[in-house]
Amino acid sequence: MKQTIIGIDPGTNILGFGVITQDKNLLQIKDVGILHMVKEEDPHLKLKAIYDFVSGLIKKHRPDALAIEAPFFGKNVQSMLKLGRAQGVAIAAAMSQEITVTEYSPKKIKQSITGNGNASKEQVSAMICRMLKLNEPPAFFDETDALAAAICHSLQYRFTPESTSKTTKSPKKAVSGWAAFVKENPKKVVKK
Repeated sequence: MKQTIIGIDPGTNILGFGVITQDKNLLQIKDVGILHMVKEEDPHLKLKAIYDFVSGLIKKHRPDALAIEAPFFGKNVQSMLKLGRAQGVAIAAAMSQEITVTEYSPKKIKQSITGNGNASKEQVSAMICRMLKLNEPPAFFDETDALAAAICHSLQYRFTPESTSKTTKSPKKAVSGWAAFVKENPKKVVKK
């Protein structure tokens, strides 16, 4: 089943994005770039720019999902707050258009791409080039980080028992929470 995934590397100065398509085992890049907001001083206008930009990406590419890198816990609280706001605005833009959003930790993304959760940005970039058959890496690590988030998401849903079964043609559904699981799988729940 072919799907389009937008990956976002959130930031209030530079936001990276990458759009890929996945058709079975074939990954292709559709779009990649950055939203550069360094010159904008008003933090609220930066958030509006992020919302408008992500909304525009969604309207342009009509993705099936948006994968976003979760903020990592650092020592600088102000940076964490700014990053969390940027992430929240990007998520709100996707949710307002009813696009499924999944967060991945930086370690999970690096593990999915390189096999090492502590890989460097250079290692992630090199692997992205190999996976997408790019002659040269994108100009910014924000772009490769966004592509990595999108590819991480595609890998999470590629190898399910249903997708490798010869008799099943529909992909495994994502289940959110116990209530949804119980509703979709009543025979798997034992009542006492």
